[in-house]
Amino acid sequence: MFLFLCFAASLSAIGTKEKDGGKTAPAVVVKVTGIVRLVGANFPELQITNSETSWYIADGERDKLNDLQHRTVTVEGEETVKELRFASGKSAGLRRELRNIKIISVD
Repeated sequence: MFLFLCFAASLSAIGTKEKDGGKTAPAVVVKVTGIVRLVGANFPELQITNSETSWYIADGERDKLNDLQHRTVTVEGEETVKELRFASGKSAGLRRELRNIKIISVD
């Protein structure tokens, strides 16, 4: 009986693997022009914003654009698009992220 209780209590600690459900699109190489901004208070992130959309910069790429804040840049990189969801399951929009960035021009 004691072993059964210990085993049952440890099952909840194992958890389940969260499924993505195919909501992340494969990476595509894109060319982006926009203004580099730092957004967020507690966990700031770099973002390239233009009139149409915004792209978040991956953490490993942050040092390339950190000194270019408030400037217009043109970069090329791998774009990954992920659909965000609220806890209720409703869509919370798309998050576009850039990796492997190459700076083409700075204005």
